[in-house]
Amino acid sequence: VQLVESGGGLVQAGGSLRLSCAASGFNVDDHTIGWFRQAPGREREGVSRISTYDGSVEYADSVKGRFTISTDNAKNTAYLQMNSLKPEDTAVYFCAADLHYLERYRLLSPNSYENWGQGTQVTVSS
Repeated sequence: VQLVESGGGLVQAGGSLRLSCAASGFNVDDHTIGWFRQAPGREREGVSRISTYDGSVEYADSVKGRFTISTDNAKNTAYLQMNSLKPEDTAVYFCAADLHYLERYRLLSPNSYENWGQGTQVTVSS
């Protein structure tokens, strides 16, 4: 199992970025993919997750209406479209995969995931 994030960068407040999470060793549409972020001095937090196999998605309150999660089965890749970015969105963003079909209430908790990418830095300037 391997996850590789890309798409991070420096953007001004109000701008957009699209993060990608390329997966190998499993099918993204058969499992849950979560996006998480960690800012300096803060704990890793759940941003969004998608479980295409049952059609469910979930977003943290802080990103609802601004971020959109999706998958592309042909590319075996998950995406996080981030619009209306704010300086407080600055963090290292990670994707993770749940291969064990955990209970839904656990799927935005970083502690629930075993398989992680290396992360990609997102910096939003004011």
